[in-house]
Amino acid sequence: MRRPKLVHFTGIESDEYIHIRASMTYSSQGRFEILDEINQNLKEIVPTKPIQSMGLLSSNEFRLKVVGLSNDDKEVTIRSFDSDSFGNFNFKIPQPEAMNVAKLRLYETKTHPGLDLLIGSFIPTTIQKPKKILITDFDKTLVDTRYSSMKELYLSLRNPIQYFPPVDHSIDIVKDLIKENYQPFVVSASPHFYENAIRDWLYARQIFTGNIFLKDYRNIFSFFEGDLSTKDLRSQGFYKLNTIVNILLMTGIPSELVLIGDGFESDTLIYLTLAAVLVGRYDPWTLWNNIKREESFKLTNQQHFRFLSKFYQLKNMSDAHPKGKLKIYIRCKPHMLESLQNRVFNLDFANNLKHLVTYYVG
Repeated sequence: MRRPKLVHFTGIESDEYIHIRASMTYSSQGRFEILDEINQNLKEIVPTKPIQSMGLLSSNEFRLKVVGLSNDDKEVTIRSFDSDSFGNFNFKIPQPEAMNVAKLRLYETKTHPGLDLLIGSFIPTTIQKPKKILITDFDKTLVDTRYSSMKELYLSLRNPIQYFPPVDHSIDIVKDLIKENYQPFVVSASPHFYENAIRDWLYARQIFTGNIFLKDYRNIFSFFEGDLSTKDLRSQGFYKLNTIVNILLMTGIPSELVLIGDGFESDTLIYLTLAAVLVGRYDPWTLWNNIKREESFKLTNQQHFRFLSKFYQLKNMSDAHPKGKLKIYIRCKPHMLESLQNRVFNLDFANNLKHLVTYYVG
């Protein structure tokens, strides 16, 4: 039988909640093929190619039963959740008052009625206090990827990410921050089926994080579900800002936050927009009137209201929290610096926050 499997799973414990982000699909391999692959992987770990995960473009619905266990394996809570039409889950579970959940056991219960199929067991990532969060871009920040032509796109699909040159300066910054106990998250506009390839690349460089957030392109072409529209194929502002806000809503407002990106597209403006709420304490409506004309922030009516709603939620959380430290690192080329500053700092709020940005050549 076709067996459901997890594509990715993120469990974050913070502020008396366990936040779950997961995605499921059907295994496309038979039992003996899986065993052969396991035996091969034990001999030699081969980096994944993005094209090997193209099957993740399919859409299926699942139901996930989550069993919360204590440290001594007692059942503390049992919840069930339905996925969206793409097999994605996004929910949170409150920590029970009597006994905290220390482990999670997952079952899929919809595809084969009457059967609870064990999917796996996980230990949620605990956000340590004081909260120190690192959010980094991937493409053009950690690795010098190129997708500007059909040939380059084809090569990126057919080769592991190791095919592209790494940006050593950025990698050193990330690894140094992890040594200082920053908990890392990767946010990229790469397609969601690049996740295995990106994780292999990160692990090969001893950057160990399962918190990888990528753009699900199925949302773009869906008429009924999803936050994205066709204009988000090239525009990254709403997607990246919305994703980072979602991460902060999961982790809570950190005492120290570091954002790492590049100056090739819109990372600087996206990060400074976030800083305007967290540090500048700008009103979201005033902020929106400042940035809505920017190319990377052209929103649909639906995105407009979701943008404001989440920003007000983030501002309320921020107002109830003492001002923390925020640092922004932007990778750029020497010839880009002046034009980048002129393009971004023509906005009042950005000009007031430019002291937060450190440019570096990579």
